[in-house]
Amino acid sequence: MSTELKKPNTTDKLALYQTLLDQIKALIDPNCGWVANYANTCAAIQQYFNHWWCGFYIVNKKNQLELGPFIGPVACTLINYNKGVCGKAWADSLTTIVPNVHEFEGHIACSSESNSEIVVPIIKNKQVLGVIDLDSKNFSEFDILDKEYLEKIAELLSEIPVNL
Repeated sequence: MSTELKKPNTTDKLALYQTLLDQIKALIDPNCGWVANYANTCAAIQQYFNHWWCGFYIVNKKNQLELGPFIGPVACTLINYNKGVCGKAWADSLTTIVPNVHEFEGHIACSSESNSEIVVPIIKNKQVLGVIDLDSKNFSEFDILDKEYLEKIAELLSEIPVNL
């Protein structure tokens, strides 16, 4: 199986997401555990979009979000339920788009260079397993198209058993 990503030569976000989704489907390896599959997914998203921070938080046995595979500067390692953008998306079981994180009450600032964020819950059987978290240095970076395609990616990842 080839793991080389073939990013289309376009700045069209829809075309990028359509190709990215197909490539993530091909990258997910049922013979590997969740860490390898989440890490490759993170790398693929980052290769396509080059966000400030791209990664995962996984619900651990202590009912906290624990840092998983990511690309970017160092990050918070544990996030409590309903705290920050990640904890809020987890509590609500809904994708949360924040155009300006500095205006989000309770925002957890892992990096002062982050200005906008999207967090997408990974849900299986109505239970949140973790979240996809993307941060940007740009304000208002994320929109409904990001939501739509990141939710499709989250759905793919929900089929991979996570062990923490």
